[in-house]
Amino acid sequence: MNSDIFSGKWKQLKGSLQSQWGKLTDNDLDRIDGNYDQLIGMVQERYGKDKAQAKKEVEEFLDAL
Repeated sequence: MNSDIFSGKWKQLKGSLQSQWGKLTDNDLDRIDGNYDQLIGMVQERYGKDKAQAKKEVEEFLDAL
């Protein structure tokens, strides 16, 4: 899923993202507001992962949808 599609489907994705990454709060998701890079950064921050691992997890999750 590219970043344009991601932004367009943001409202539908929020619940799925929070189910996948429970440490992401509603405030985190509001701050991300459909920005793909911010989602990766937030997953990286909340779960203590390096950027490459966080990006890989996000991509795999979105591809599975």
